[in-house]
Formats: sequence, C-alpha cells, structure tokens
Amino acid sequence: MYQSTRLKPLFHPGELLVSHAILAALRANSVPVISIVLRHIAGDWGIVPEDDKRQNDVSIMAGLRLISIYRLPDQTRILVITEWDRSNTTIEHLDEVVPGSEARPAQPVIRRHPVWPSAQYAQEGHA
Repeated sequence: MYQSTRLKPLFHPGELLVSHAILAALRANSVPVISIVLRHIAGDWGIVPEDDKRQNDVSIMAGLRLISIYRLPDQTRILVITEWDRSNTTIEHLDEVVPGSEARPAQPVIRRHPVWPSAQYAQEGHA
C-alpha cells in the first residue's frame, strides 16, 4: 500500500540559486531540483557528519547558516547552503566549492563571504 509522507518546511529557503553543473548532474540522474530543496527545508541534512546535523538543528532556531550534502545515484555530491538571513539557498557541486573533495570525507564548507548571483548560477524560473 502506498503511504505518503508529508514534509513540513522548517524554514524559508529564500531565492534559489543553482549552478549549471548541478542542473546537468540532476538531469543526468533524473532527480528534480525540488526534491533536493524539499529535503533540505524539511531538515534532512543528507550525508553531513552528525555534529553538523545537530548544528543545523540549532541553526534553524538561532538564525544561522544551514548546510546539507546529498549524494546522487552516480555518486555526485551536492552542497546546499541556506544563508543565515534566509535570503537565498545555493545548490552547487561540492567539487566546485572544495576542489579535490572527492577524495575526502563529506564535510560542510563554511564560507566567509556572501553568495551572490553570477553567470555561473541559474536563478529559479530562469534556468
């Protein structure tokens, strides 16, 4: 019997920014962008370490940055970051952010600069 699971959003993701490389990887794996976004905003942090999962849970209430990492069927790792002010959520290839990360265990990346829309990102609805 089919059982549906209702995902309750824990926060608003803001503007969605998706790199072209990840759009291609998602399409190649037949994974819709919305499924990644829904997992993230429902608090399924993916393959980040347990300490980072706990930090994300605290960050929802404290208004801090949220980080998820997901693995696609072809083993591509996707990094999802929602900024502390919930102004935007960026979805990109982990290797675009951490070159050579395929050889290291999945760890979230803490950026010290804001993520700004640029030519390498496709804005939601403009892909």
